[in-house]
Amino acid sequence: MSAEATILVIEDDAALLRSLVVTLKAAGFRACGAESLAEARRARAHYRPAALLLDLGMPDGDGLDFIAEVRASDLTPIVVLTARDAEALKVRALDAGADDYVTKPFGLEELLARLRAALRHAVQAGGSAPKVQTGPVQIDLVARVVRRDGAEIDLSPKEFEILALLAAQLGKVVRHQDLLKAVWGFERADIQYLRVYVSQLRAKIERNSSEPRLIVSDPGVGYRLMALPAE
Repeated sequence: MSAEATILVIEDDAALLRSLVVTLKAAGFRACGAESLAEARRARAHYRPAALLLDLGMPDGDGLDFIAEVRASDLTPIVVLTARDAEALKVRALDAGADDYVTKPFGLEELLARLRAALRHAVQAGGSAPKVQTGPVQIDLVARVVRRDGAEIDLSPKEFEILALLAAQLGKVVRHQDLLKAVWGFERADIQYLRVYVSQLRAKIERNSSEPRLIVSDPGVGYRLMALPAE
């Protein structure tokens, strides 16, 4: 089982919101919803979604302004949902920082395809190869699947996020504070919480977790995923 990407659906039509959340879960994603931009801000801070599906016509603000707000802080992929089939509006959404758009009514397969493409482009834009191989482990950053010796490993979403961050900086140390902030949204003075997740990861991907060769510690600094020859 892959570590599913979390998708935040921002849509004020409650029935459509429920339908999209169900569809995304059936397609293998984790999904959460927000019926206002205020709810969306809280959900972004809590869930740290991998991508946003955003209806431009929200009751408490302009979706275009929200895109600019998101882009001021990060590059989370944004796929716009709009009932307004106006070329000028689509151009404005793309110029504001949206990755793609789908005009209502839309086909669910098309929506899922555009969402997968946006996630794939985000990985590539981040400078990471879509797949990272080190030793017996292969990490597919787009499909969010990890395999060891060809067998799929079941990771929790946070375990995958930690491994993906290390894979994106293969061979380089990633500071404790940077991992905590990227995965949980804040920095913690006590890194014991992070150590627990790294220990769980090692138990799943290392051949001998008591003598790790893949995820190694830089004492007092952070962790690094070693670049080892494929086995």
